[in-house]
Amino acid sequence: MHHILKSVSVIFHPLLMPIAGVLFYFAKTPRFIDREVIWAKLVSLSILTIVLPILLYFLLKTLGRVNSIYLKSTKERIIPLVLNAIVILLVIQRILRPDPYIELYYFFVGVLISTLACLILAIFKFKASIHMIAISGVFMFFIALSIHFSININGTLALMSIVIGAVATSRLHLKAHTYPELLMGIFVGIFPQLILVTKWL
Repeated sequence: MHHILKSVSVIFHPLLMPIAGVLFYFAKTPRFIDREVIWAKLVSLSILTIVLPILLYFLLKTLGRVNSIYLKSTKERIIPLVLNAIVILLVIQRILRPDPYIELYYFFVGVLISTLACLILAIFKFKASIHMIAISGVFMFFIALSIHFSININGTLALMSIVIGAVATSRLHLKAHTYPELLMGIFVGIFPQLILVTKWL
């Protein structure tokens, strides 16, 4: 059971959540977008939001600024969160302009706000669950897209609800977080997406 829950935490790692939102958007959008453009965006985003953070993590680990990829202490979180905020800002400015990707643009603005909120909490010694922030933000984005595009994704939302429960259970079982940290993570993930949805819905 321990290994299964640990695998859940790895499979649904926060680094993978933004790209999951992008994949869902391209799969469901009724707008015509050339496949070459989609692949170019996916490759660029994968490099910036997955590969680059992993490389930065190994650099920080080599420098002794972090001990593990789980960032168990609030002190360990500060530099990675600052770097991640810079990466997300780069995505917003260079890859996903508001026109023609207004939904994705504001999705990543929400991701940036959530990252900064998590950073502020870390500075004040509160360790909100980054796993819950990431997956809750994507969940809210899915709901907004289903309304925006008038599509029925009840099956996807039901599956996402199960995944959120599994991730929360895994974080508790692994003693990585407490209930307040998980709840704060959900709030920090959902709230920015909920507020920004008024910009494009």
